[in-house]
Amino acid sequence: MNSNATATVLTRDGLDKIHRATLDILANPGIKVDHEGARRIFKAAGCDVSEDDKIVRIPESLVNEAVRTVPRSFTLHGRSKKHDVLMSSDGSAGNWMTFGVGVKVTEYVSPGVYTARDSTLKDIGRIAKVCDACTHVNMLCSPVSAMDLADRPAARTLHEVYEIFQNTSKPALLDPEPAYLDCYFEMMKACYGGDEEETLKKPFVIVGSCPTSPLELGSAICEFAVRSPEYNIPMMVLSMAMSAASSPIFLAGTLVTHNAEVLAGIVLTQLVQPGHPTIYGSSSTAFDFKSNSAPVGSPELALISAAVSELAQYYGFPSIVAGT
Repeated sequence: MNSNATATVLTRDGLDKIHRATLDILANPGIKVDHEGARRIFKAAGCDVSEDDKIVRIPESLVNEAVRTVPRSFTLHGRSKKHDVLMSSDGSAGNWMTFGVGVKVTEYVSPGVYTARDSTLKDIGRIAKVCDACTHVNMLCSPVSAMDLADRPAARTLHEVYEIFQNTSKPALLDPEPAYLDCYFEMMKACYGGDEEETLKKPFVIVGSCPTSPLELGSAICEFAVRSPEYNIPMMVLSMAMSAASSPIFLAGTLVTHNAEVLAGIVLTQLVQPGHPTIYGSSSTAFDFKSNSAPVGSPELALISAAVSELAQYYGFPSIVAGT
């Protein structure tokens, strides 16, 4: 779905200030990288790496190089060409996807009466099938977790991915585990009749993970950043910083924290494979002290998501942001 509607939250001067503050943070104090292989990659590229506290200080030159090499646009492939999705960095293409990942579903009982229960594997398939039929939904984000598998000796995410593949031919953003990245590729390859070349050329899933706010790249996101280029699977780096909890209470400060985390992940991906399709992601919001939650329907999230979209366009990155 394309839209000509625009909203401006940040001025050019504001974008420049957030960028400069981000570069200062990445250079000093830096970002914690909890992955030995990723630290070696950063060090080989010229970063100052402290093995004692796992802190990596990223110079401006590496950020600039990553900004230069990330593709400005690319196609997220569907299993049929009619479901291909253009990811563009200039705001010319707007796409819609489902929100995830939850652990509950709501069931209708009667007018105004609903119940909540743990989500199941069958729910994932049903939601995927509905989204496949919705012309205004361009791609699927893993909507819920199969909580019925949580206490069983089963590879939960493999069952979830299989359920998604059976019920939609649209591109899918998975709720992945690094240990199964090769399995996800083999499952895609099976959908292409075992054609590995075709699978490498037209992967129809996105993998990604979240930095640990504030300012840490955990082992999972580093593993995806390091290994996703091997399978040509697009990588998304998505921060979930929470204003007043894991990031500053002022939204501008939260944007700087968010930006530093995402840029660090993007730099790592581009160091592994310059030009690898990479997405700037956000589900950052403000922490609600009354409900002890991170509301995704709040005015603060709307402001942050709008600002993040502008930051992505500022750098020339395709983006995915949270909203309702």
